Amino acid sequence: MFVYDPSNNPLNTIEWAFPVAECMHILGFALAIGTITVVDLRLLGLGLRKVSPAQLVKATTPWTLIGLAAVLISGPALFSTDPIMYVYNPSFQFKMAAFLLGLIFNYTIHYKVAKSDSSSLAAKLVGAVSLAVWVSVVAGGIFIGFV
Repeated sequence: MFVYDPSNNPLNTIEWAFPVAECMHILGFALAIGTITVVDLRLLGLGLRKVSPAQLVKATTPWTLIGLAAVLISGPALFSTDPIMYVYNPSFQFKMAAFLLGLIFNYTIHYKVAKSDSSSLAAKLVGAVSLAVWVSVVAGGIFIGFV
C-alpha cells in the first residue's frame, strides 16, 4: 500500500522551495482575482466607464487564465506539504468551497452577464456577488494558518 510521507517532499526539505511556491500561489491569485475584480468594478459602474464589460472580459481573460494556472499548479504542491493538516482545516475547506463556487460562477453567470454589456441591476448584482466570493477565497486562505 502506498503511504505518502511529507518529510520526503522537496517543498519540506529544500529551504527556499516552500516560500517560492507560496509566492507563486499568491501572485497567481493576485493576477486571477485582480483581473476578475476589474470586470466586477466595471459591472458595478465604478470604473473604466469608457470600456464595455465585454471588452474587459476579452482583454483580461488570458491574464486570468495565467493566474489560475499558477494557482492550480502551486496549490496542490503546497497542499502536498501537509495534506492531513489541510484536509481537516476549516479555513482550507471554506477556501476550497469558495474557490469552486467562484470558478463556477465566473465561467457561467459572470461571463454571460459581462459579455452582454448590460449595465442593469442584474449586472451590478453579479459584480457584487463575484467580489464577495473572491474576497471569501482570499480570506479563507489567509486564515488557514490561524486555525
